[in-house]
Formats: sequence, C-alpha cells, structure tokens
Amino acid sequence: MKRTLAAMMTMLGLMGIAQALDVTAGGTGFRNSRGEQKWLTYRDNVEKASGGSIKMKLLIYGELGAEENLVAGIRRGRVQIANWSGAVATTVVPEIAMLYAPYLFDDYAEADFVMDNYLFPAYAKLFAEKDVHFLTWDEIGFGQVWSKAPIILPEDAKSRRFRVASSDAAQMLAQSLKADVIPMAFTDIVSSLQTGMIEAGETGVTMYVRSGIAGDAKNITMTDHNFATSVIVLRKSWLEGLPPEQKKVLTESWIPMSVSRQWTREEVAGDLAQAAQRGFTINRITPEQRTRWKEATSGVTKQLIDKIGGDAQKIWDTALEGKKAYAAQKAK
Repeated sequence: MKRTLAAMMTMLGLMGIAQALDVTAGGTGFRNSRGEQKWLTYRDNVEKASGGSIKMKLLIYGELGAEENLVAGIRRGRVQIANWSGAVATTVVPEIAMLYAPYLFDDYAEADFVMDNYLFPAYAKLFAEKDVHFLTWDEIGFGQVWSKAPIILPEDAKSRRFRVASSDAAQMLAQSLKADVIPMAFTDIVSSLQTGMIEAGETGVTMYVRSGIAGDAKNITMTDHNFATSVIVLRKSWLEGLPPEQKKVLTESWIPMSVSRQWTREEVAGDLAQAAQRGFTINRITPEQRTRWKEATSGVTKQLIDKIGGDAQKIWDTALEGKKAYAAQKAK
C-alpha cells in the first residue's frame, strides 16, 4: 500500500499536478497593523499562485508563545515560515547583532542600499549554513529613546533606570550612556513603568505607541540610534525538498521590498501623528545633538565585534563597503 501511494504521488508530480501542502506561519505581531497586513497578503498570494494546493495557517499573533519558540518551531518542522526579530535571530546567527551597532546608518536611503546590496547576501550565506533560508527583511524602523522625563542629550540618561532587551547590543548601548541598566522582557515594560522599576528605554515607534508604553513614558526622543529589522525565514532543507513550483510560490509571494518598507514607514508616521491624541511628546534633536549621541555610543561597535566573534568583523567591513558605495553613488 505504501509503495502504491508513493508511486501515485510520484506520478502526480510528473503530471504537473501539485500535491496538497499545509504551511504554518509563526509570528508575534499586532492585529490591525501593517505587519498583519503583510502576512495576510502573503497568505492570499501563496494560495492563489499555488491554485489552492498550498494552504496557509497563520499563527502570527503570539499564539506559539515566546519568540524563542519560533526558532524551535522552524528547526523541528512545526512551523514552516516565521518572522524572527533581530534579537531572536542572533540565537541562530549571532552576527545579526551588528545591525544594531549605534548609528550604522544615517537615513533610510542609505539603509535600504546597504541592507539589500551588501548585507542581505552576507547574512543569507550565514543563515544557509544553519539550514535556514533567509527570505527577506521585515523592517521595524529606527530605534528611539523613550522616558518619563525628557532625555534629549546622552548625558540625560545617566543613572536613569533604563530598560533593555536581553541582547548584548541593547545592554552595551545603555552602558555607554551610563544608565542604570535593567534587562527585562518586553511584556513587563508597562507594569514596571507604573511601579517605578524603570523610567526609560528604547524601541521602535510602533512598539512604543501600540504596546502602551507611550501612556506611561510620555516622552520619545527621535535619536534614530539603530536600525531595527526582523527577518522572514524558512527551514532550508524543508524548502528544498518541495516540488519546484511550490518552492517558487513560497519564495516569490512576499510583497516587494519597496512596498513592505513603504507600509512600515507609513505606519510609523501615522503612529507619531497620534501624539496629541495619545498624550505623548515627540522630542526631535538637532544635528549637533545627534553628533553628541554618536560620540557617546561610538565605543559600542568594537565591543560588539569583540563579543560576537565569528564573522562579525567581516559583516562590519561589508557594511562599511556598502556605505562607501552608497556615498559614491549619491555624489554622482
């Protein structure tokens, strides 16, 4: 019976009839967000392009628990495609942490050029070595500093009870500001602000506004000190074992990178536009103040390279090569 079934499946493949495939996607996003919209669009694109042979199950709102479960899910085959934050991606490819080096990028245009033309190929190779297919970036945006009382200059953060993620990059950043560094899970931020355990931290705009942080830390300073992104990944060996037409559908149905970035940046702008309604204050810094932030955090990059080891220096050199190429192109 098993041989007969296998023979039938082989015959169907030779006839060009796609076999049914169930695909589970995992994430930790918000409802009614651009992130949700990206996944819904991907699902619709996949199911339409596959003629219904691929069925997508979306567990993208944290149903699978802690984000580390998404890494285990990919490795164990329980999840076929997932969105990993940069922080959790470092558990697979530690060199991803170099993306969080302070002031790696000056603006979106430079980030787009370097990320796509230089860093994506470099990271794709590192992920492939860990049996992970790196499909695309999913941008979060520039990181900002939020606080109860305003933090405009880096010295304003001195001795402040500053929440950080568990990543080395986040902790080194806070240490460079001489803050009182308090590692903490993201889910504990709001309650810790309310009890006074913390009084400041850093994250992207959308997470600041939509998670409730803005209600208790009513100042956000637009430091643009790092460029946060998550990654969309699949298990490489599983993907390569699929029929070519299904592999093509799964790898070519994500929305174009230009559209993905536009959606994210529109969402950030829309969240900032709610400042008056939500009662938080946007503090924009001058070029001179930005220079002071860069100087205060300038030692973090070398610390990261030394801590990470592996190909961290190579990744940094690749990023600098990309920045140089961007500057040359811009000067033409």
